[in-house]
Amino acid sequence: MRKSRVLGNTAMLYVMTFAKLVLPLITLPYLTRVLSKEGYATVSYVKNCMTYVQLFTDFGFILSSVKDIAQAEDSDELGRITGNTFLSKLILSIGSGVVLLLMCAFIDVLRENAAFVLLSYISVVITVFLADFLFRGIEKMHYVTLIFVASKSVSTALTFVFISSDKDILLIPTLDIIASVVAVMISFLVIKHLKIKVRTSGLADCLALIKSSFVYFLSSIATTAFSALNTLLVGIFMKDDLSAVANWSVCLTIISAIQNLYSPICNGIYPYMIKEKSLGFIHKILALFMPIVALGCAFSFFFSRTALIIVGGGEYAEADSLLRAMIPILFFSFPAQIYGWPTLGAIGKAKETTSTTIIAAAVQVAGIAVLLITNKFTLVPLAILRGTTEAVLLTLRMVAVYKNKKEFILRE
Repeated sequence: MRKSRVLGNTAMLYVMTFAKLVLPLITLPYLTRVLSKEGYATVSYVKNCMTYVQLFTDFGFILSSVKDIAQAEDSDELGRITGNTFLSKLILSIGSGVVLLLMCAFIDVLRENAAFVLLSYISVVITVFLADFLFRGIEKMHYVTLIFVASKSVSTALTFVFISSDKDILLIPTLDIIASVVAVMISFLVIKHLKIKVRTSGLADCLALIKSSFVYFLSSIATTAFSALNTLLVGIFMKDDLSAVANWSVCLTIISAIQNLYSPICNGIYPYMIKEKSLGFIHKILALFMPIVALGCAFSFFFSRTALIIVGGGEYAEADSLLRAMIPILFFSFPAQIYGWPTLGAIGKAKETTSTTIIAAAVQVAGIAVLLITNKFTLVPLAILRGTTEAVLLTLRMVAVYKNKKEFILRE
């Protein structure tokens, strides 16, 4: 029954991921055509920087609170964990606003588009009250799917209605705000339907929750060194070449869209693995999906130019070599994710999961420093470095799993 539930939850997450994949890929070709290349570069760069704000606000609760909820004994405890998580995220959103102000002070693109940044920040603050961690923890993934698909469908439809040129850029984060409000409203309706009374147990408990979630946050923020940090630095050191920023953003969007297909598997098996701790189950998942990943990488390599033309238009075809250089990311990241929280995290090895991410991130940062010192900081070498650090992360996690293999239950 538990494995059937895992399959059902994973299927629901795939529906959500399919929507997460398709909806942006519907709007991306539209935006790259109605916006100038400079306009699209600005939009994608600001959105990428908001990743840091979102990460600081979420603070790893999608892992720590999911674990707490999966182990909760009654609805009263569910309500307390949910309320404390909401309040903790609200506190952190204030801190993330300070971080954003500092980013604006040092990054020209953000400072010159302050209104866009502010509206994007408001959208992030509203998501504080999304209860996706609750629905994941109780293994009701269809609620997560319903909320995401409904909210994003609204913003996608409105994008085609209201966005027609660079002068409409401020409407893009405004539509995100509308989508976030819709998502929160649906989230609270579902909570009411489940008869869960959300409450907080005080500021002290919230601070304790933040402290306990810190190790998960370290892992999340270190992971951004693999993607968001690269884009951030591209914008800083190539600020006079917005075409390069746009090329990097479009290629990274395609890679990220494919990587999103991995998330439902990881998220779907995580609650199951917390209770079952079956290494054999993990091996079966890898044996089933790695051939598919390999075929997908080969397809992406041979049709990269076509993908860029379809997604971004003819002017992005020049980024063909860049997209191909990013393909190793796709191959190594799937097993690296599987061996992370769904495997090591499930046996309580949060420290090991986080430390592997931090070490790999340090390799990434060191590689970036070498590229800058040697004046080789260009897009293709940066993409190759990104794939290399993903391979480092996979290796470190495989070693950690091997060292702790006795802590798994070796059932089929």
